[in-house]
Amino acid sequence: MSQRGFDLAQLRTFVAVAESGGVSAGAQRVFLSQSSVSEQLKKLEERAGQPLLVRSRQGVSPTSAGERLLEHARRIIAMSEAAFDDLQGRSLDGELRIAITDYYRPHDIARILKTFSEQHPRLKLHVTVLPSAVIDSGADDHASFDIGLSARLVTGQLRARGAGAGAASIVVRRERLLWASCADAASRPIAPYQLVLLPSTCQLQRFVVKLLDQHKVPYVVSHSASGVAGLQLALKAGLGISCLNESSLGGGVVACAANFGLPPLPAIEFHLLPRRPGESELVSNARDALVRLFA
Repeated sequence: MSQRGFDLAQLRTFVAVAESGGVSAGAQRVFLSQSSVSEQLKKLEERAGQPLLVRSRQGVSPTSAGERLLEHARRIIAMSEAAFDDLQGRSLDGELRIAITDYYRPHDIARILKTFSEQHPRLKLHVTVLPSAVIDSGADDHASFDIGLSARLVTGQLRARGAGAGAASIVVRRERLLWASCADAASRPIAPYQLVLLPSTCQLQRFVVKLLDQHKVPYVVSHSASGVAGLQLALKAGLGISCLNESSLGGGVVACAANFGLPPLPAIEFHLLPRRPGESELVSNARDALVRLFA
């Protein structure tokens, strides 16, 4: 009787490539060479008996069959890791409160947290979306949340500031910041620029305003949104331009063309707040598990 089922290593590689959109980026996630990744994908497609990925100059994307397998693969990997953690005595059981910035991978965060819940079915998860400044200020407040994921601009000033208390933070992701607009926007807007912003409590929005003022770029605030989702909708509707991290683009929101004449932007880092004194074993183990998923 022929063996049924899939190879777990090949599924991990497939998920990494599908989620990162390219063989090179996927290879970095699973710590393999590009040739090894290509070979694993070839064997997986032979096993599946049909194409799973479409290759193009822009990268790779799943076929309809690939999309179906992607959902199965995520659950299989999650259950495998849950079984391993259980046998190692690291299964998470209890309640966990997570505070997270809404800039972090807004198109993927629901799936990531679902995967975390599937890996730890006995864990009751409470998630709150908060501005990064609020998360950072609550780092020592056990009453607010157990684990915080916030964003930090990668500038010299903020780097120096983070060399103290923030040095123990765990950086899980770095992305480019981009000027963003509607996909159907004009090739070059007329000054003053129509600016879509979040409230001034957002450090990124304060930085954007300061940057435009420093470069004497004329602008007017055409729309104020309450969160990243609202900002994305305003951009998609063509109400102006704004600054977003790379993973927040999509759905009709694209990076502005180079000829827009806007000043360059720094990168942004997402980091998990460091362990607190007296932190429970549950929270410490949960942070270790989240590092793998958030990265």
